[in-house]
Amino acid sequence: MKSHQEPRSGSSCAACKLLKRRCTPSCQFAPYFRSDEPNKFAKVHKVFGASNVSKILNEVPEEQREDAVNSLVYEADVRLKDPVYGCIGAIASLQKKMIELQDDLILARARLAYYVDHTVSFSDDGGVNMCPMVEAFNVQDCFSFDQFSQFPFP
Repeated sequence: MKSHQEPRSGSSCAACKLLKRRCTPSCQFAPYFRSDEPNKFAKVHKVFGASNVSKILNEVPEEQREDAVNSLVYEADVRLKDPVYGCIGAIASLQKKMIELQDDLILARARLAYYVDHTVSFSDDGGVNMCPMVEAFNVQDCFSFDQFSQFPFP
């Protein structure tokens, strides 16, 4: 985490440049919106407005301000990409993908269990014969994934 008390060069911070005002040594935006990252403040300003960002920074304890600014930058970026749903859309998309992956995992496990259950055969002497590749844990050599299309799984 960068210290927000870094000495500044003579240039204005990104916020003061965008707002076209003189950057003072006590500028509350300067520690978080450096002059070499003008798009960072531009996005936040477009979504939240400088006045609201200033109010948020005043309400947040100083040791949490950098995290708050990072959150504002992320939220502004997502809101600009998806004006209707913003962060909620990103969260919903990730949750949907997670559910799909969990379903895929359940299906893969069921297919593997089905295959393992059907590789056991009994010999005439009462012994058990298994596919030799299952014993060696190299299941791919014992069957092809195309065989799964005939299984009665969803």
